[in-house]
Amino acid sequence: MKIYSPIPAAAVTLSVALLSVKGFAPTHLSMQSPSHRRQMNNADNFVADKRTTINDNKTNKQQLIKCPLIKPLATALTIFSLVITTTLSPNPQPVQAADYGAFTDEQRFIAEAWRTVDSAYIDRTFNNQDWFQMRQDALKKKYKNINEAQAEVEKMLSSLGDRYTRYLPPSKYESIVNAATGNLYGVGVELAQSGDRVMASDVEPNSPAARGGLQRNDVFVEVDGVKFDDGKATPDDVAVVVRGPEGSKVGVVIERDGKKLDFILTREPIKITSVRSYIGDKSGVDGKVGVVRIKNFSGTTADTVKEQLEELKKKGAQHFVLDLRGNPGGLLPGGVDTASLFLEANKPVVFVADKNGVVDAQSTFKDGVDLETPLVILVDRNTASAAEVMTAALQENKRALVAGEQSFGKGIVQTIRQLEAGKNGGVAVTIARYETPEHHNINKQGITVDVKTNVDCEKDDALSCLPKEAFRKI
Repeated sequence: MKIYSPIPAAAVTLSVALLSVKGFAPTHLSMQSPSHRRQMNNADNFVADKRTTINDNKTNKQQLIKCPLIKPLATALTIFSLVITTTLSPNPQPVQAADYGAFTDEQRFIAEAWRTVDSAYIDRTFNNQDWFQMRQDALKKKYKNINEAQAEVEKMLSSLGDRYTRYLPPSKYESIVNAATGNLYGVGVELAQSGDRVMASDVEPNSPAARGGLQRNDVFVEVDGVKFDDGKATPDDVAVVVRGPEGSKVGVVIERDGKKLDFILTREPIKITSVRSYIGDKSGVDGKVGVVRIKNFSGTTADTVKEQLEELKKKGAQHFVLDLRGNPGGLLPGGVDTASLFLEANKPVVFVADKNGVVDAQSTFKDGVDLETPLVILVDRNTASAAEVMTAALQENKRALVAGEQSFGKGIVQTIRQLEAGKNGGVAVTIARYETPEHHNINKQGITVDVKTNVDCEKDDALSCLPKEAFRKI
Protein backbone atom coordinates (compact mmCIF):
# COMPACT_ATOMS: atom_id res chain seq x y z
CA MET A 1 0.00 0.00 0.00
CA LYS A 2 1.61 3.12 -1.07
CA ILE A 3 1.29 6.16 1.05
CA TYR A 4 3.02 9.35 0.14
CA SER A 5 4.61 11.57 2.75
CA PRO A 6 3.06 14.93 3.48
CA ILE A 7 6.36 16.50 2.44
CA PRO A 8 6.11 17.62 -1.21
CA ALA A 9 9.32 16.18 -2.61
CA ALA A 10 10.00 14.27 -5.79
CA ALA A 11 11.23 11.28 -3.87
CA VAL A 12 10.29 11.12 -0.23
CA THR A 13 10.69 8.72 2.61
CA LEU A 14 7.34 7.12 3.14
CA SER A 15 6.20 6.09 6.53
CA VAL A 16 3.48 3.78 5.38
CA ALA A 17 2.78 0.69 3.37
CA LEU A 18 1.62 1.46 -0.09
CA LEU A 19 -1.92 2.66 -0.13
CA SER A 20 -2.48 3.58 -3.75
CA VAL A 21 -6.05 2.50 -3.81
CA LYS A 22 -6.72 1.92 -7.43
CA GLY A 23 -9.60 -0.36 -8.18
CA PHE A 24 -11.58 0.91 -5.23
CA ALA A 25 -11.46 4.53 -4.62
CA PRO A 26 -7.98 5.50 -5.55
CA THR A 27 -8.11 7.81 -2.58
CA HIS A 28 -5.76 10.73 -2.26
CA LEU A 29 -5.29 12.72 0.85
CA SER A 30 -4.05 16.26 1.16
CA MET A 31 -3.39 18.54 4.08
CA GLN A 32 -3.29 22.32 3.91
CA SER A 33 -2.15 25.29 5.91
CA PRO A 34 -4.92 26.74 8.13
CA SER A 35 -4.28 30.09 6.48
CA HIS A 36 -4.89 28.66 3.04
CA ARG A 37 -8.48 29.64 2.39
CA ARG A 38 -9.20 27.66 -0.72
CA GLN A 39 -10.38 24.12 -0.21
CA MET A 40 -8.27 21.78 -2.23
CA ASN A 41 -8.77 18.11 -2.70
CA ASN A 42 -6.02 16.17 -4.37
CA ALA A 43 -6.21 13.50 -6.97
CA ASP A 44 -9.42 14.45 -6.87
CA ASN A 45 -8.54 17.91 -6.05
CA PHE A 46 -11.16 20.52 -5.86
CA VAL A 47 -10.21 24.16 -6.11
CA ALA A 48 -13.04 26.63 -5.50
CA ASP A 49 -12.15 30.21 -6.23
CA LYS A 50 -13.84 32.37 -8.83
CA ARG A 51 -16.91 30.51 -9.95
CA THR A 52 -19.99 30.42 -12.06
CA THR A 53 -23.15 28.62 -10.99
CA ILE A 54 -25.37 26.19 -12.83
CA ASN A 55 -28.98 25.92 -11.78
CA ASP A 56 -31.32 23.08 -12.59
CA ASN A 57 -34.41 23.86 -10.57
CA LYS A 58 -36.66 21.49 -12.45
CA THR A 59 -34.79 18.28 -11.98
CA ASN A 60 -32.18 19.02 -9.31
CA LYS A 61 -29.97 16.54 -11.13
CA GLN A 62 -26.30 16.84 -11.99
CA GLN A 63 -25.66 18.17 -15.46
CA LEU A 64 -22.72 18.82 -17.69
CA ILE A 65 -20.85 21.99 -16.92
CA LYS A 66 -21.87 24.59 -19.47
CA CYS A 67 -20.46 27.87 -18.12
CA PRO A 68 -16.74 27.57 -17.43
CA LEU A 69 -14.72 30.41 -16.03
CA ILE A 70 -11.18 30.02 -17.28
CA LYS A 71 -8.53 30.36 -14.63
CA PRO A 72 -4.73 30.07 -14.95
CA LEU A 73 -3.16 26.97 -13.54
CA ALA A 74 -1.52 27.27 -10.17
CA THR A 75 -0.06 24.59 -8.00
CA ALA A 76 -0.84 25.26 -4.38
CA LEU A 77 2.48 25.07 -2.62
CA THR A 78 0.81 24.77 0.74
CA ILE A 79 -0.87 21.51 -0.21
CA PHE A 80 0.68 18.38 1.24
CA SER A 81 -0.33 15.23 -0.50
CA LEU A 82 -0.57 11.58 0.32
CA VAL A 83 -1.71 8.97 -2.10
CA ILE A 84 -4.77 7.26 -0.75
CA THR A 85 -8.63 10.50 -4.28
CA THR A 86 -9.50 12.41 -0.59
CA THR A 87 -8.81 15.37 1.62
CA LEU A 88 -8.23 15.88 5.29
CA SER A 89 -8.14 19.27 6.92
CA PRO A 90 -5.80 19.62 9.92
CA ASN A 91 -8.44 21.74 11.64
CA PRO A 92 -11.79 20.48 10.36
CA GLN A 93 -14.83 22.20 11.72
CA PRO A 94 -16.80 19.50 13.52
CA VAL A 95 -20.54 19.48 13.48
CA GLN A 96 -21.72 20.81 16.80
CA ALA A 97 -24.02 18.47 18.67
CA ALA A 98 -24.46 20.52 21.81
CA ASP A 99 -28.03 21.33 20.82
CA TYR A 100 -28.95 17.65 20.90
CA GLY A 101 -29.33 17.70 24.67
CA ALA A 102 -31.94 14.98 24.92
CA PHE A 103 -30.03 12.57 22.70
CA THR A 104 -27.92 9.69 23.92
CA ASP A 105 -24.24 9.59 22.97
CA GLU A 106 -25.08 7.12 20.20
CA GLN A 107 -27.83 9.34 18.79
CA ARG A 108 -25.59 12.41 18.86
CA PHE A 109 -22.97 10.46 16.92
CA ILE A 110 -25.54 9.51 14.27
CA ALA A 111 -26.84 13.08 14.05
CA GLU A 112 -23.33 14.42 13.54
CA ALA A 113 -22.56 11.86 10.83
CA TRP A 114 -25.81 12.70 9.05
CA ARG A 115 -25.19 16.46 9.17
CA THR A 116 -21.60 16.08 7.99
CA VAL A 117 -22.69 14.20 4.89
CA ASP A 118 -25.75 16.41 4.36
CA SER A 119 -23.64 19.57 4.29
CA ALA A 120 -21.28 18.46 1.54
CA TYR A 121 -22.60 15.51 -0.49
CA ILE A 122 -22.73 16.27 -4.19
CA ASP A 123 -25.93 14.37 -5.05
CA ARG A 124 -28.64 16.54 -3.53
CA THR A 125 -31.28 13.90 -4.30
CA PHE A 126 -29.35 11.55 -1.99
CA ASN A 127 -29.92 8.69 -4.40
CA ASN A 128 -33.57 9.74 -4.86
CA GLN A 129 -34.55 9.05 -1.27
CA ASP A 130 -35.84 11.04 1.68
CA TRP A 131 -32.55 11.76 3.38
CA PHE A 132 -34.09 13.79 6.20
CA GLN A 133 -36.61 11.06 6.99
CA MET A 134 -33.73 8.61 7.18
CA ARG A 135 -32.22 10.79 9.89
CA GLN A 136 -35.49 10.93 11.80
CA ASP A 137 -35.92 7.16 11.65
CA ALA A 138 -32.35 6.56 12.82
CA LEU A 139 -32.70 8.92 15.78
CA LYS A 140 -35.91 7.29 16.97
CA LYS A 141 -34.08 4.04 17.58
CA LYS A 142 -32.39 3.07 20.84
CA TYR A 143 -28.83 1.79 20.68
CA LYS A 144 -27.15 -0.45 23.22
CA ASN A 145 -23.67 0.76 22.39
CA ILE A 146 -21.63 2.80 19.93
CA ASN A 147 -21.03 -0.23 17.73
CA GLU A 148 -24.73 -0.38 16.94
CA ALA A 149 -24.71 3.34 16.16
CA GLN A 150 -21.72 2.93 13.85
CA ALA A 151 -23.54 0.13 12.05
CA GLU A 152 -26.52 2.47 11.59
CA VAL A 153 -24.27 5.12 10.03
CA GLU A 154 -22.78 2.52 7.70
CA LYS A 155 -26.31 1.52 6.68
CA MET A 156 -27.31 5.13 6.02
CA LEU A 157 -24.29 5.83 3.85
CA SER A 158 -24.54 2.59 1.92
CA SER A 159 -28.08 3.60 0.89
CA LEU A 160 -26.56 6.44 -1.15
CA GLY A 161 -25.24 3.93 -3.67
CA ASP A 162 -21.84 5.63 -3.71
CA ARG A 163 -19.00 3.30 -2.82
CA TYR A 164 -16.74 6.26 -2.11
CA THR A 165 -19.00 7.89 0.47
CA ARG A 166 -18.56 5.68 3.49
CA TYR A 167 -18.06 5.50 7.22
CA LEU A 168 -14.48 5.12 8.46
CA PRO A 169 -14.23 3.23 11.76
CA PRO A 170 -11.78 4.67 14.31
CA SER A 171 -8.96 2.30 13.34
CA LYS A 172 -9.24 3.13 9.64
CA TYR A 173 -9.64 6.85 10.26
CA GLU A 174 -6.65 6.88 12.61
CA SER A 175 -4.61 4.94 10.09
CA ILE A 176 -5.31 7.57 7.44
CA VAL A 177 -4.39 10.40 9.80
CA ASN A 178 -1.21 8.65 10.90
CA ALA A 179 -0.32 8.07 7.27
CA ALA A 180 -0.62 11.81 6.66
CA THR A 181 1.53 12.70 9.64
CA GLY A 182 4.18 10.07 8.99
CA ASN A 183 3.67 7.78 11.97
CA LEU A 184 3.30 4.44 10.19
CA TYR A 185 5.48 2.24 8.05
CA GLY A 186 4.88 -0.31 5.35
CA VAL A 187 6.22 -2.97 3.02
CA GLY A 188 6.24 -1.26 -0.40
CA VAL A 189 3.33 -2.89 -2.18
CA GLU A 190 0.87 -0.96 -4.31
CA LEU A 191 -2.68 -2.29 -4.15
CA ALA A 192 -5.45 -2.39 -6.73
CA GLN A 193 -8.92 -3.85 -7.06
CA SER A 194 -9.18 -6.77 -9.47
CA GLY A 195 -12.80 -7.81 -9.70
CA ASP A 196 -13.79 -8.71 -6.15
CA ARG A 197 -10.23 -9.28 -4.98
CA VAL A 198 -7.26 -7.11 -3.98
CA MET A 199 -3.99 -7.58 -5.82
CA ALA A 200 -0.47 -6.18 -5.85
CA SER A 201 -0.35 -3.91 -8.87
CA ASP A 202 3.28 -3.03 -8.28
CA VAL A 203 6.13 -3.76 -5.88
CA GLU A 204 8.62 -1.03 -5.04
CA PRO A 205 12.21 -2.12 -5.83
CA ASN A 206 14.34 -3.02 -2.80
CA SER A 207 11.33 -2.80 -0.49
CA PRO A 208 10.50 -5.40 2.19
CA ALA A 209 7.92 -6.83 -0.19
CA ALA A 210 10.39 -7.12 -3.06
CA ARG A 211 13.10 -8.65 -0.89
CA GLY A 212 10.60 -11.03 0.65
CA GLY A 213 9.40 -12.35 -2.71
CA LEU A 214 6.04 -10.64 -3.34
CA GLN A 215 5.32 -10.08 -7.01
CA ARG A 216 3.07 -7.99 -9.20
CA ASN A 217 -0.42 -9.54 -9.60
CA ASP A 218 -0.20 -11.50 -6.32
CA VAL A 219 -3.69 -11.65 -4.79
CA PHE A 220 -4.03 -10.86 -1.07
CA VAL A 221 -5.86 -13.61 0.82
CA GLU A 222 -4.95 -12.84 4.43
CA VAL A 223 -2.89 -10.30 6.41
CA ASP A 224 -2.05 -10.87 10.08
CA GLY A 225 -4.95 -13.28 10.49
CA VAL A 226 -7.51 -10.98 8.82
CA LYS A 227 -9.02 -12.74 5.80
CA PHE A 228 -9.71 -10.86 2.58
CA ASP A 229 -11.15 -13.66 0.44
CA ASP A 230 -14.86 -12.94 0.93
CA GLY A 231 -15.19 -10.81 -2.20
CA LYS A 232 -15.91 -7.66 -0.16
CA ALA A 233 -12.39 -6.45 0.60
CA THR A 234 -11.07 -3.20 -0.82
CA PRO A 235 -7.49 -1.93 -1.15
CA ASP A 236 -8.32 0.40 1.76
CA ASP A 237 -9.18 -2.57 3.97
CA VAL A 238 -5.98 -4.44 3.18
CA ALA A 239 -3.82 -1.34 3.53
CA VAL A 240 -5.02 -0.64 7.07
CA VAL A 241 -3.82 -4.05 8.21
CA VAL A 242 -0.54 -4.07 6.31
CA ARG A 243 0.65 -0.78 7.76
CA GLY A 244 2.11 -0.63 11.25
CA PRO A 245 4.99 0.50 13.47
CA GLU A 246 8.52 0.56 12.09
CA GLY A 247 10.37 -2.72 12.61
CA SER A 248 7.22 -4.73 13.37
CA LYS A 249 6.41 -7.96 11.53
CA VAL A 250 3.37 -8.57 9.32
CA GLY A 251 2.23 -11.93 8.03
CA VAL A 252 0.88 -11.98 4.47
CA VAL A 253 -0.83 -14.83 2.62
CA ILE A 254 -1.15 -14.36 -1.14
CA GLU A 255 -2.42 -16.44 -4.03
CA ARG A 256 -0.23 -16.91 -7.09
CA ASP A 257 -1.01 -19.23 -10.00
CA GLY A 258 -3.61 -21.05 -7.92
CA LYS A 259 -1.27 -21.65 -4.97
CA LYS A 260 -1.23 -19.93 -1.58
CA LEU A 261 2.11 -18.61 -0.33
CA ASP A 262 3.02 -17.25 3.13
CA PHE A 263 5.37 -14.34 3.78
CA ILE A 264 6.63 -12.66 6.94
CA LEU A 265 7.73 -9.10 6.20
CA THR A 266 9.23 -6.34 8.33
CA ARG A 267 7.69 -2.88 8.08
CA GLU A 268 10.07 -0.02 7.34
CA PRO A 269 10.16 3.45 5.76
CA ILE A 270 9.55 3.19 2.03
CA LYS A 271 11.32 5.50 -0.38
CA ILE A 272 9.15 5.94 -3.45
CA THR A 273 10.46 7.08 -6.81
CA SER A 274 7.28 8.29 -8.48
CA VAL A 275 8.87 9.33 -11.80
CA ARG A 276 11.32 7.21 -13.75
CA SER A 277 12.58 7.43 -17.31
CA TYR A 278 14.54 5.42 -19.85
CA ILE A 279 15.20 5.45 -23.59
CA GLY A 280 14.93 2.71 -26.18
CA ASP A 281 14.30 1.75 -29.79
CA LYS A 282 11.01 0.64 -31.33
CA SER A 283 10.88 -1.38 -34.52
CA GLY A 284 9.25 0.62 -37.30
CA VAL A 285 9.63 3.93 -35.47
CA ASP A 286 12.22 6.41 -36.69
CA GLY A 287 14.44 7.67 -33.93
CA LYS A 288 14.79 6.78 -30.28
CA VAL A 289 11.81 6.75 -27.93
CA GLY A 290 12.02 8.27 -24.46
CA VAL A 291 9.70 6.75 -21.85
CA VAL A 292 8.62 8.55 -18.67
CA ARG A 293 6.78 6.40 -16.17
CA ILE A 294 4.63 8.35 -13.68
CA LYS A 295 3.41 6.28 -10.72
CA ASN A 296 1.36 9.07 -9.13
CA PHE A 297 1.07 12.85 -9.14
CA SER A 298 2.36 15.21 -6.46
CA GLY A 299 3.11 18.91 -6.33
CA THR A 300 6.58 18.33 -7.80
CA THR A 301 5.70 15.83 -10.55
CA ALA A 302 5.58 18.39 -13.36
CA ASP A 303 9.05 19.73 -12.50
CA THR A 304 10.45 16.21 -12.32
CA VAL A 305 8.89 15.22 -15.64
CA LYS A 306 10.27 18.38 -17.23
CA GLU A 307 13.77 17.45 -16.05
CA GLN A 308 13.38 13.91 -17.39
CA LEU A 309 12.21 15.19 -20.78
CA GLU A 310 15.27 17.40 -21.05
CA GLU A 311 17.57 14.50 -20.20
CA LEU A 312 15.87 12.20 -22.71
CA LYS A 313 16.22 14.81 -25.46
CA LYS A 314 19.94 15.06 -24.72
CA LYS A 315 20.11 11.30 -25.25
CA GLY A 316 18.47 11.65 -28.65
CA ALA A 317 14.80 10.97 -27.97
CA GLN A 318 12.57 11.92 -30.91
CA HIS A 319 9.34 10.46 -29.49
CA PHE A 320 7.95 10.37 -25.97
CA VAL A 321 5.80 7.83 -24.14
CA LEU A 322 4.12 8.66 -20.83
CA ASP A 323 3.48 5.38 -19.03
CA LEU A 324 0.54 5.85 -16.66
CA ARG A 325 -0.29 2.19 -16.09
CA GLY A 326 -1.35 1.63 -12.52
CA ASN A 327 -1.32 5.36 -11.74
CA PRO A 328 -4.18 5.95 -9.25
CA GLY A 329 -3.99 9.74 -9.45
CA GLY A 330 -2.57 11.74 -6.59
CA LEU A 331 -2.56 15.51 -6.36
CA LEU A 332 -4.77 17.02 -9.07
CA PRO A 333 -2.59 20.12 -9.63
CA GLY A 334 0.26 17.70 -10.30
CA GLY A 335 -1.71 16.11 -13.14
CA VAL A 336 -2.87 19.47 -14.47
CA ASP A 337 0.61 20.99 -14.38
CA THR A 338 2.13 17.95 -16.07
CA ALA A 339 -0.43 18.16 -18.89
CA SER A 340 0.42 21.84 -19.32
CA LEU A 341 4.02 20.94 -20.18
CA PHE A 342 2.76 19.73 -23.56
CA LEU A 343 0.02 22.27 -24.32
CA GLU A 344 -0.17 25.74 -25.80
CA ALA A 345 -1.48 28.65 -23.75
CA ASN A 346 -5.22 29.01 -23.13
CA LYS A 347 -6.04 25.33 -23.61
CA PRO A 348 -8.72 23.87 -21.29
CA VAL A 349 -7.50 21.14 -18.96
CA VAL A 350 -10.33 20.25 -16.55
CA PHE A 351 -13.64 21.52 -15.15
CA VAL A 352 -14.67 20.81 -11.55
CA ALA A 353 -18.15 21.38 -10.07
CA ASP A 354 -19.41 21.08 -6.50
CA LYS A 355 -22.85 20.25 -5.10
CA ASN A 356 -24.17 23.71 -5.95
CA GLY A 357 -22.97 23.57 -9.53
CA VAL A 358 -20.17 26.00 -8.76
CA VAL A 359 -17.57 25.54 -11.48
CA ASP A 360 -13.81 25.83 -11.32
CA ALA A 361 -12.35 25.78 -14.84
CA GLN A 362 -8.61 25.34 -15.26
CA SER A 363 -6.66 26.12 -18.40
CA THR A 364 -3.05 26.68 -19.37
CA PHE A 365 -1.79 30.26 -19.12
CA LYS A 366 1.46 29.87 -21.09
CA ASP A 367 2.98 27.60 -23.69
CA GLY A 368 4.42 24.34 -22.39
CA VAL A 369 8.01 23.24 -22.78
CA ASP A 370 7.31 20.70 -25.54
CA LEU A 371 4.58 21.34 -28.10
CA GLU A 372 5.87 19.27 -31.00
CA THR A 373 7.55 15.98 -30.03
CA PRO A 374 5.20 13.06 -30.91
CA LEU A 375 3.56 11.85 -27.70
CA VAL A 376 1.91 8.56 -26.70
CA ILE A 377 0.18 7.87 -23.38
CA LEU A 378 -0.07 4.26 -22.19
CA VAL A 379 -2.94 3.55 -19.77
CA ASP A 380 -4.64 0.53 -18.22
CA ARG A 381 -7.74 -0.26 -16.15
CA ASN A 382 -6.03 1.07 -13.01
CA THR A 383 -5.18 4.48 -14.47
CA ALA A 384 -7.46 6.77 -12.49
CA SER A 385 -8.42 10.21 -11.26
CA ALA A 386 -5.68 12.85 -11.75
CA ALA A 387 -3.99 10.50 -14.23
CA GLU A 388 -7.21 10.44 -16.24
CA VAL A 389 -7.45 14.23 -16.03
CA MET A 390 -4.03 14.56 -17.62
CA THR A 391 -4.72 11.87 -20.22
CA ALA A 392 -8.03 13.40 -21.31
CA ALA A 393 -6.52 16.88 -21.46
CA LEU A 394 -3.80 15.77 -23.87
CA GLN A 395 -6.07 13.49 -25.88
CA GLU A 396 -8.92 15.98 -26.35
CA ASN A 397 -6.54 18.83 -27.14
CA LYS A 398 -5.13 16.62 -29.89
CA ARG A 399 -1.67 16.62 -28.35
CA ALA A 400 -1.26 12.90 -27.59
CA LEU A 401 -2.46 9.54 -28.81
CA VAL A 402 -3.72 7.22 -26.04
CA ALA A 403 -2.94 3.50 -26.15
CA GLY A 404 -3.69 0.54 -23.89
CA GLU A 405 -7.08 -0.31 -22.40
CA GLN A 406 -10.07 1.58 -21.01
CA SER A 407 -9.03 3.53 -17.92
CA PHE A 408 -10.61 3.19 -14.48
CA GLY A 409 -13.17 5.98 -14.63
CA LYS A 410 -13.02 8.08 -11.48
CA GLY A 411 -14.35 11.56 -12.08
CA ILE A 412 -15.40 12.49 -8.55
CA VAL A 413 -13.75 14.05 -5.52
CA GLN A 414 -13.88 12.99 -1.87
CA THR A 415 -13.08 14.69 1.41
CA ILE A 416 -12.53 13.05 4.80
CA ARG A 417 -14.22 14.58 7.84
CA GLN A 418 -13.73 13.48 11.42
CA LEU A 419 -16.60 12.64 13.76
CA GLU A 420 -16.55 13.63 17.43
CA ALA A 421 -12.98 14.88 17.10
CA GLY A 422 -11.97 11.56 15.56
CA LYS A 423 -12.98 9.59 18.65
CA ASN A 424 -15.54 7.66 16.62
CA GLY A 425 -13.78 7.72 13.28
CA GLY A 426 -14.89 9.80 10.35
CA VAL A 427 -16.65 9.80 7.01
CA ALA A 428 -15.43 10.01 3.43
CA VAL A 429 -17.83 12.12 1.39
CA THR A 430 -18.06 12.73 -2.36
CA ILE A 431 -18.13 16.51 -2.71
CA ALA A 432 -17.37 17.32 -6.35
CA ARG A 433 -17.03 15.96 -9.87
CA TYR A 434 -14.88 16.86 -12.82
CA GLU A 435 -15.22 16.84 -16.59
CA THR A 436 -12.77 16.70 -19.47
CA PRO A 437 -12.02 19.65 -21.81
CA GLU A 438 -14.84 18.47 -24.10
CA HIS A 439 -17.19 18.16 -21.10
CA HIS A 440 -17.19 14.38 -20.96
CA ASN A 441 -18.07 12.85 -17.62
CA ILE A 442 -15.74 9.87 -17.34
CA ASN A 443 -16.93 8.70 -13.93
CA LYS A 444 -17.63 4.95 -14.10
CA GLN A 445 -16.86 5.21 -17.82
CA GLY A 446 -13.14 5.74 -18.14
CA ILE A 447 -11.23 7.05 -21.14
CA THR A 448 -11.55 5.26 -24.47
CA VAL A 449 -8.14 4.65 -26.00
CA ASP A 450 -7.17 5.47 -29.57
CA VAL A 451 -5.20 2.23 -29.95
CA LYS A 452 -6.11 -0.92 -28.04
CA THR A 453 -3.08 -2.92 -27.03
CA ASN A 454 -1.71 -5.32 -24.45
CA VAL A 455 -0.74 -3.64 -21.18
CA ASP A 456 0.94 -6.56 -19.40
CA CYS A 457 4.52 -5.85 -20.41
CA GLU A 458 7.03 -5.14 -17.65
CA LYS A 459 6.85 -1.77 -15.92
CA ASP A 460 10.31 -0.85 -17.25
CA ASP A 461 9.56 -1.97 -20.82
CA ALA A 462 6.50 -0.06 -21.98
CA LEU A 463 7.71 -0.07 -25.57
CA SER A 464 7.07 -3.81 -25.88
CA CYS A 465 3.38 -3.10 -25.22
CA LEU A 466 3.06 -0.53 -27.98
CA PRO A 467 2.50 -1.42 -31.64
CA LYS A 468 3.89 0.75 -34.44
CA GLU A 469 0.39 2.12 -34.97
CA ALA A 470 0.54 3.88 -31.60
CA PHE A 471 3.20 6.21 -33.01
CA ARG A 472 1.16 7.43 -35.97
CA LYS A 473 0.60 11.15 -36.44
CA ILE A 474 -2.52 12.61 -34.83
